[in-house]
Amino acid sequence: MSSAPNGSVIQRQSPRPDLLAFEIKDKVTKDDIEWMSAITDAAMKTHNKIDMLIIMSNYEGTELAASFDSYANSVKARSVAHINRYVVVGAPTLAKAMINLSGLVLPVETKTFDIEEEDAAWNYLAQKPSAAI
Repeated sequence: MSSAPNGSVIQRQSPRPDLLAFEIKDKVTKDDIEWMSAITDAAMKTHNKIDMLIIMSNYEGTELAASFDSYANSVKARSVAHINRYVVVGAPTLAKAMINLSGLVLPVETKTFDIEEEDAAWNYLAQKPSAAI
């Protein structure tokens, strides 16, 4: 398990190399976003398609500078072509609605789970992706 520079985000162990799992434990900083983006960028180059799991165990928001980081935004834009499934555990209500809505308009399968359903999220990602993707 590795962590972002300030420890607000950790990379969780995953059962396969094409599944990235991050746990957010505090306020997300610009350094955190750049660290996560670099890991995601490398995974997308290594594995054309990846799944991503975000566990928001204690999400305290995101610094404004992190939201406008150019490298992170370029990785996010390219990720649409590389992410099969994007699963978030413990998302705040508004974020949950936005994640579920984006799954309707983007070619990415999205799903949200409540924080106590983390095991269900891992089990969901253990299944083969749907043929629609």
